[in-house]
Amino acid sequence: MMAAEKLRDLSQPIDVGVLDATVAAFYGTGSKQERTAADQILRELQNNPDMWLQVVHILSNTQNLNTKFFALQVLEGVIKYRWNVLPVEQRDGMKNYISDVIVKLSSNEASFRQERLYVNKLNIILVQILKHEWPARWRSFIPDLVTAAKTSETICENCMAILKLLSEEVFDFSRGEMTQQKIKELKQSLNSEFQLIHELCLYVLSASQRTELIRATLATLHAFLSWIPLGYIFESPLLETLLKFFPVASYRNLTLQCLTEVASLNFGDYYNVQYVNMYNILMVQLQTVLPTTTNIPNAYANGSSEEQAFIQNLALFFTSFYKFHIRVLESTQENVNALLIGLEYLINISYVDDTEVFKVCLDYWNSLVTELFEANHSIDNPTATANMMGLQMASIPGMVDGLSTQLLQRRQLYAVPMSKLRLLMISRMAKPEEVLIVEDENGNIVRETLKDNDVLVQYKIMRETLIYLAHLDHDDTEKQMLKKLSKQLNGEDWTWNNLNTLCWAIGSISGSMMEDQENRFLVMVIRDLLNLCEITKGKDNKAVIASNIMYVVGQYPRFLRAHWKFLKTVVNKLFEFMHETHPGVQDMACDTFLKIVQKCKRKFVIVQVGENEPFVSELLTTLPTTIADLEPHQIHSFYESVGHMIQAESEASKRDEYLQRLMNLPNQKWAEIIGHARGNVDFLKDQDVIRTVLNILQTNTSAATALGTHFLPQITLIFLDMLNVYKMYSELISSGIAEGGLYASRTSYVKLLRSVKRETLKLIETFLDKAEDQPQIGKQFVPPMMDPVLGDYARNLPDARESEVLSLFATIINKYKGAMIDDVPRIFEVVFQCTLEMITKNFEDYPEHRLKFFSLLRAIATYCFQALILLSPEQLKLVMDSVMWAFRHTERNIAETGLNLLLEMLKNFQNSEFCNQFYRSYFVLIVQEIFAVLTDTFHKPGFKLHVLVLQHLFCLVESGSLTEPLWDASTVQYPYPNNGMFVREYTIKLLGASFPNIPASEVTKFVNGLFESRADLSTFKNHIRDFLVQSKEFSAQDNKDLYAEEAAIQKERERQRMLSIPGLIAPNEIQDEMVDS
Repeated sequence: MMAAEKLRDLSQPIDVGVLDATVAAFYGTGSKQERTAADQILRELQNNPDMWLQVVHILSNTQNLNTKFFALQVLEGVIKYRWNVLPVEQRDGMKNYISDVIVKLSSNEASFRQERLYVNKLNIILVQILKHEWPARWRSFIPDLVTAAKTSETICENCMAILKLLSEEVFDFSRGEMTQQKIKELKQSLNSEFQLIHELCLYVLSASQRTELIRATLATLHAFLSWIPLGYIFESPLLETLLKFFPVASYRNLTLQCLTEVASLNFGDYYNVQYVNMYNILMVQLQTVLPTTTNIPNAYANGSSEEQAFIQNLALFFTSFYKFHIRVLESTQENVNALLIGLEYLINISYVDDTEVFKVCLDYWNSLVTELFEANHSIDNPTATANMMGLQMASIPGMVDGLSTQLLQRRQLYAVPMSKLRLLMISRMAKPEEVLIVEDENGNIVRETLKDNDVLVQYKIMRETLIYLAHLDHDDTEKQMLKKLSKQLNGEDWTWNNLNTLCWAIGSISGSMMEDQENRFLVMVIRDLLNLCEITKGKDNKAVIASNIMYVVGQYPRFLRAHWKFLKTVVNKLFEFMHETHPGVQDMACDTFLKIVQKCKRKFVIVQVGENEPFVSELLTTLPTTIADLEPHQIHSFYESVGHMIQAESEASKRDEYLQRLMNLPNQKWAEIIGHARGNVDFLKDQDVIRTVLNILQTNTSAATALGTHFLPQITLIFLDMLNVYKMYSELISSGIAEGGLYASRTSYVKLLRSVKRETLKLIETFLDKAEDQPQIGKQFVPPMMDPVLGDYARNLPDARESEVLSLFATIINKYKGAMIDDVPRIFEVVFQCTLEMITKNFEDYPEHRLKFFSLLRAIATYCFQALILLSPEQLKLVMDSVMWAFRHTERNIAETGLNLLLEMLKNFQNSEFCNQFYRSYFVLIVQEIFAVLTDTFHKPGFKLHVLVLQHLFCLVESGSLTEPLWDASTVQYPYPNNGMFVREYTIKLLGASFPNIPASEVTKFVNGLFESRADLSTFKNHIRDFLVQSKEFSAQDNKDLYAEEAAIQKERERQRMLSIPGLIAPNEIQDEMVDS
């Protein structure tokens, strides 16, 4: 304890021995108490604003590395947040001290190697200081550094490390760390001083024999090459020097990384000669290092980590070079030969079994085939090509022929590599989402449990690549696929993996062929797969083949619609698989059945050639046997599928008859249960009966999902009985919880009862949501629910209230809009107060109720705004408090719902006669609350909406809509000339108080900027982004949420482009109303 007191007194130099002991206790093996006490003291010291003045004293007097790191941590905090307010002499003293220690330690070999970790940390600190001091207050930094570097090889090695750090800080990590202006300034300084650094690097590479120094220099160059002026690369001996180092094993990887950086630069054709030269020299050297005959995947699998890194770097070099300079290599035959050798290397590297390597190759293959495809796509459309190249069609008649000859030649040039690439894509195809059956690590076939997102992303890219490859040459694609399939049948190539990748590839090109070619191709594929299923023995094998048949047929709805015989065979095959108990097969059969029915539903309700009745009728007759082996969740999916078929029948009488036959089984069971209950109500309390009731309701919900309005006769049949069961179960739950307390709500019995209530609400909500907007349906179903559902919600204990009641009424208001206005006061009265009490105690309890409550409120604000206006001021205050409560949530969707709701209310009140009154009560409060969440890093995802709210408020205050003052004249002495001035001053004060580290002039500039840019959303948004970065709260974090909106717009553009190319968006994902003849 005495020691702690001694450390806390910072008025004299700190006792370094005691500090060492405290740090040792913190990292040490002592008791937990000692560690906690040490932690406490170190935290206090770290938070003491004068502690940093002791740093030099500590560093000079301790030998302990952990103590040094502790002192540097304190210093780092000061540099980050307080550097600019320190007196000049303190800043200079610190700068010089750090520089001196670095030079001293790195000037001799022994201390440099021994103190390596410490020197690295000092380098980082020095770069942090540089970000503030250089160039303005430390002009001579680069010249000083270069001079020091020439004095000894170890100092030189460390100087390289500092330069590399500096380059990374300025060019790689600066977004969100520094303001745009500062980044620009640093980049200009580095550029203008680069000559000295360049000379130093070349000098080292030509003169030094030290491996460590050469490696450090190559690493520094690697960091610099992406931004230095091009003359330093192409008009100096740099490239020749680098190429000399490539054959040497210890420099090969670093050299290749440098050459890759050079390959990634792209500034027109000015340096084409140098690029061709570099590529050709490298290719000659490469064939010595890695002969073209090498089996690269094997070499990689057995190689050292250096050798594996070399293969990866090679992939990066080829892909970077080709991305920007492949055209240069197409110019002469000699260059073309070198290009083809390179592409061959890249295809071989693409077979390496390593996800990272494959990703690099795949990304490039995707961009190459996209480019080749787009050029070809426009051969068929010459005007587009000419426009693309900025040529006027009419004026140059011969031009188009010239162009298409050129494009055809280019296509021929790549024909062989593209054919090899097709084989690669087919052999390595990733697993699509629909496939549920996988091989586990023990080689067994099992049902997939987790979706692997990386695989899904990879599948999307491979699928797109393969579709472009198919468009480039349909015949070759078909030939390769059928050849591979015949090898499966004759057993030459049969493995699970080979069959899987092949079928995934076949399924993924759906929609890319012309219809007649697709038909011919699929007839062969499906016939072969069905044959394979017959001739192959073994349960696992059969499961794999079944999964592939289901996947392929699910991908080709166009083919199935055109071929009834195949469609019928396939559906009957699915029914067969529904009896197959192998894990995953039944699930996949039900999923595929649903998918096919959604795309071909008309085909099942018409009488096909050679049939006596529509397929749906036949199916309903055999339904009990078809579903005999399915689990309840699979039966529900089956009912949804049949619901889709029935929905396609346009004649009402037939439709109702089919529906009645479909619901026959559940309805019999329901009638039986209700009959028993009329005799003895206790019958309904039996657990098995409750389970049956739940299952019946779920089956109804599935059918309602598909049938929408047409489900009316069925729901009318069970509606009132269902509400009675709901009411009864609700009372059972309440009495159970009242007697058994909290514990009772967790018993399986109460959980089961609640499931029935939830499913009832879900069924009603699904039906009302899917039904067409017919007010009489609303009038028929809403009044009977007022007491059993709404009244019941209010009467229940909080733990027994179902959040689904809130979402049901939100759906009703969203559906029937203004027609519900008379019911809103009742809804409000019943659910509002009691739900608020549940959710405003903290941010955690009742998460479901929170989200649904705010959705209900939003529906009311959007469609029944008049009802909000009629609330008393106290009630309105409750609403506003709850909205602010919502957007303070760190739970993203609750905060977003709250912000959207706030925007609705702000707009609606602005256009109402209560505009002044509302804003006088809430304007200032909203500004304050929105700035609080805007500047809190936990709320980044809400950035777009925060900006919209602020923009609305600032526009409103300047628009003249507010005719009364926003300030309270009784407390504010100074009369402002207008609301705009008041809001300015208020905002400046608010932010000034929240961010003492930002100078007042900057805050004023920011607020004035908000008013000036209020009319233009993107300027307004950038202005706020810059302020957040400057406030340092957002500095060292991932700020992609602040740019989310721009990303979304880009995504929509991409979707529109994909829609224009056949097959790019899978036929299953296109929302077409199936045009069935």
